[in-house]
Amino acid sequence: MIKIKQGKIIGRLSAIRRGVRSRGVAEGISEAVVKIFAGAGVLMIFFIFAFVFMRAWPVISANGFGLFFKTGFDRQIDEAFRAGADSPLLDFGLFGLIMGTVITTLFSVLFAAAIGVGGAVVIKEFTPRTVSYALISLVRLLSSIPSVIFGLIGIILVVPMIQDVFVTPDLQIKYLSRFQITGRGLLASIIVLTFMLVPTVAALSSDAIAAVPKRYRETGFAFGMTHFRVIWKIILPTSRSGIIASVILATGRGIGEAIAVSMVCGGIGLTPDFSLGFVSLLTPVLPLSSAIINKSEGMGNASVASALFACAAILLLIGAFLSIAARLVDSYMRKKIGNAH
Repeated sequence: MIKIKQGKIIGRLSAIRRGVRSRGVAEGISEAVVKIFAGAGVLMIFFIFAFVFMRAWPVISANGFGLFFKTGFDRQIDEAFRAGADSPLLDFGLFGLIMGTVITTLFSVLFAAAIGVGGAVVIKEFTPRTVSYALISLVRLLSSIPSVIFGLIGIILVVPMIQDVFVTPDLQIKYLSRFQITGRGLLASIIVLTFMLVPTVAALSSDAIAAVPKRYRETGFAFGMTHFRVIWKIILPTSRSGIIASVILATGRGIGEAIAVSMVCGGIGLTPDFSLGFVSLLTPVLPLSSAIINKSEGMGNASVASALFACAAILLLIGAFLSIAARLVDSYMRKKIGNAH
């Protein structure tokens, strides 16, 4: 009997060892697969950067830092396209495109941040839970709408509205020597891009607000604070890291948006002159991402292709900077909250 029990125990131990070995092998295989895919992702990003900068290098090396400060991109594209392969023209300036990108994105992000954060506060703090859930679902649905839909709405609604409200024959004649006012320009781009970015800011900000512990609110109410003051002094500061991250992500999307903006921006790489007052908002612009779309028909020319890849290289650098900035902000906020506790 003792020998039989010993045999059973030994058999069970052997089975346990085999199970441990098999689980160890499975975990090892899973870990190897994860490492392979992670390494492949890193290599893919590296090759994308390398490919884009290699194709952009002829224009970057020919212009140096002047690439960022010279204007006349539209004329330069036409001249480079007409030039023969024996004498390629590599003189380009992206200042107008960079300014169009910066100004369009800056105004859009500011408006989207105000509307999105305000909407998130209303959804999470002033609506019943069932209604709040439905509204958040709607906001997430809006953030997944293809950008071309926003572009179509811009063409059908925004541009005609600007034409009817602001554009007059006298105004067109007055500024005809500078640019043609058609309704497509900086203002239309800002409006369309703002509505594209609001769902992103609202969805992520609402998640940040929902993550604030309930006891923080209760503490504020216990001290006799009004609901608005609890939101302003407790909820928004506590959820600040998530809100900032949402704004940074929205900025990245705004800078890289091409289709919707290219449909309403006017397609000319001019730099808005704000000394003209409100008329400057009617200036046709051409952000970097839209330039790649609008001028892509000239990609058969090596110089034009290199210039468009230079636009892509700048966009990649801006995207990488925003990604690093988002991580730094998140790390700083986490440390700050940890020190506060």
